[in-house]
Amino acid sequence: MRAVFGRKGSPDVFLYAFDVLELDGRDLRAQSWDVRRALLTQLLDRCQDGLRLSEHVEDTDGAVVFRQACVMGLEGIVDKRCDSRYRSGRSREWIKVKNRAHPAFERAVLIALSKRTGSRSG
Repeated sequence: MRAVFGRKGSPDVFLYAFDVLELDGRDLRAQSWDVRRALLTQLLDRCQDGLRLSEHVEDTDGAVVFRQACVMGLEGIVDKRCDSRYRSGRSREWIKVKNRAHPAFERAVLIALSKRTGSRSG
């Protein structure tokens, strides 16, 4: 695996990996998230500095974690059940909580509104 830097090779840009769905041709989606996370951790131990493992906070108050993410200026958090399998689409096992103050939230709302109205602006 090779990390690709943005902004003309800036060492201040990192790619954060949070899951692995396939490895060496093997479909891992039926494996639980904690098994996939362990495989991803092993894989990233062998990678370049520009590729990092996203932080995992376990057994804590989600509201506190979300507030801290907002203070840090992050887009939001994802709450996952460790024993959950990967499946496409929405699920109660994986919940995404977005920081409404983050610029990405405003862009997402504009895109959704433009799709609803058929407009291409924004």
